[in-house]
Amino acid sequence: MPAFATSVTHTLGTAAATERLKTFLEDVRRDHGDKLQDARGEWQGNTLHFSFSAYGMGIQGTMEVSETGVSVNGKLPLAASFFRGQIEKSIRDELVKELSK
Repeated sequence: MPAFATSVTHTLGTAAATERLKTFLEDVRRDHGDKLQDARGEWQGNTLHFSFSAYGMGIQGTMEVSETGVSVNGKLPLAASFFRGQIEKSIRDELVKELSK
């Protein structure tokens, strides 16, 4: 299964960045609900384990918050690998938006 990865740096510290990202999935659902289905996530410490379907394709991964950055890694179905760059950019853009609130 192909992979995707993206990251964003920040100066908020782990606790503040994690707190801002606690609503990440809710905000993505609100802003992109027409494209996403079954968005789910569970925080374990500073790591969000998530999954969702986009255009009928299941995507899953993790978002890890550290003192100076946020890294998102996951798996894509083969059919979605053609859109990997667009998926990574969308996630990165959403992270920047959430972290700059």
